[in-house]
Amino acid sequence: MNFRKQHSIEPSPMQLAPLVDVLFLLVIFFAVTFQYAKEEQVMDVSVPAADEGKEKESRNVGEIIINIKKDGEILVNGQKFNTDELLVKLKNIVALYKDQAVILRGDEGTPYQNVIRVLDTCQKAGIWNIAFATRKPEADQPAATPK
Repeated sequence: MNFRKQHSIEPSPMQLAPLVDVLFLLVIFFAVTFQYAKEEQVMDVSVPAADEGKEKESRNVGEIIINIKKDGEILVNGQKFNTDELLVKLKNIVALYKDQAVILRGDEGTPYQNVIRVLDTCQKAGIWNIAFATRKPEADQPAATPK
């Protein structure tokens, strides 16, 4: 006598719907991330070279990047600002975040007065954590040495 029942467990078919959902979410994530990363590089700002300059691949959350173009135009997140509008925006941010970090990306061809104008605006807004963006010099160009 055979008391064991012969049950064969059939393999369940692979569920494709959850896999498609995950794949779709990954595509959306990378598309959105690529768009924000591309925006910062299309600003048409060539920062000056420095021996200790670094190309920063990642950004900290909450950093504000202020781009100053050759003609003195001020851009923050792709939007144009004059100094008064920038002051209002920075004051609103400082009201929420006292230790707000700002990175100034001034074009190497912009007059120094334009950079000082933005720096002064940051100081008026109460921002003290300010950094200047630079890049490494190209290998074929010798770094400028002070005379």
